[in-house]
Amino acid sequence: MDLFEHAYRRDEARRAPLAVRMRPRTLEEMYGQEKVIGPGSLLRRAIEQDLLQSLILYGPPGTGKTALAWIISGMTKAHFHPLNAVMATVKDIRTVVEEAKERAHLYRQRTILFLDEIHRFNRAQQDALLPFVEDGTLILIGATTENPFFSVNGPLLSRSRVVPLVKLTPSHLEQIIEDALQDEERGLGAYAVEMTDPAKKWLARAANGDARVALNALEFAAMVCPPGPDGVRVVDVELVKEALQTRPIDYGPAGDAHFDHASALIKSIRGSDPQAALYWLARMLKGGEDLNFITRRLLILAAEDIGLADPQGLVVANAAAQAVERVGLPEGRIILSQAVIYLACAPKSNRAYVAIDKALQAVEDLPSAEVPNHLRDAHYPGARSLGHGLDYKYPHAYPHSRVDQAYLPEPLQGMVFYEPSDEGYEARIKQFLAEENA
Repeated sequence: MDLFEHAYRRDEARRAPLAVRMRPRTLEEMYGQEKVIGPGSLLRRAIEQDLLQSLILYGPPGTGKTALAWIISGMTKAHFHPLNAVMATVKDIRTVVEEAKERAHLYRQRTILFLDEIHRFNRAQQDALLPFVEDGTLILIGATTENPFFSVNGPLLSRSRVVPLVKLTPSHLEQIIEDALQDEERGLGAYAVEMTDPAKKWLARAANGDARVALNALEFAAMVCPPGPDGVRVVDVELVKEALQTRPIDYGPAGDAHFDHASALIKSIRGSDPQAALYWLARMLKGGEDLNFITRRLLILAAEDIGLADPQGLVVANAAAQAVERVGLPEGRIILSQAVIYLACAPKSNRAYVAIDKALQAVEDLPSAEVPNHLRDAHYPGARSLGHGLDYKYPHAYPHSRVDQAYLPEPLQGMVFYEPSDEGYEARIKQFLAEENA
């Protein structure tokens, strides 16, 4: 690298966003990930001893996945080749592989392929990596915000170690913000920027665990803030709020968070906690979730978890689904709120759900039994001559529309699939069946 190229790269680095300039350069500068890279951890020892194997770095945005990969690049003797899966092709992979083979043959040097956003690679592209990860031609470091157990092929996943990175806490973000304010070489230390404590705390909370969001908002606020008479730029809460504009929400209607939030909503309703249920509903609505997906989940829950303890639950869920389809947002949120509160506060029973699964298991496990003759269809000419419908007792011809006769095939008589609970309306059903069988 000559002097002109060195000067160009130096200027280019200075033009990079603050979040890029302040990326951690050492493991000690990585905040919030002590569990996986703290002193004495297995991964840290592997990095320090240059014994790294293939990794999948998995975590929310702005938690240090890319930074960790570049820290590894500076601590290894292996050649480090970065690619972004958004732009890379199978041809690029072949080129990296050929160069890695040549490097290993000529210099006995290993090659680390860092593939950012690996979840963007389709199945065929991921399969192209597999043989070279398996034979050691490449050490793969993949980075993804999507659950790798959904987004990465099983064979590739089995040859890699999944390293989960966690969302940064507000205290971690406060420290990162403070470092950026003080650092004169990479941060804002040379610009005489001061940030009020309330502004720092507000930004650390509002950034939602994402260091990139926090630093980008800080830089924008600092750059547009006019210097005071003493030349100091004072960043307050109002300025930070304006710079951040919209608080980031870690939710994507097609990703891992989609299923996690849906699970949290259903489990909160099942647990009869309307406050939590409303919160998860709000997160899903704010994240742009498909309304049909939400109402489908509520319909299933109404039958599976409330069932006959409150038969109106399914009616309410179905009415909400139809109303939301007609009304849409923003007013549809009110309809969903009403439905979620009703379902959360309704008595719960999963006995109908358990009952049908028991019946299906019986159909699968037991020999197929004939329909008893007295229950068979007798509406067509000649049915009676076959004995179909004979001796059938019409319940409405008896007091209270009840009559004792067998409805199950003979081998299954006495089997119980549905056992009502003591909850809500189902307690009345339990009493009815007890009287019926008395």
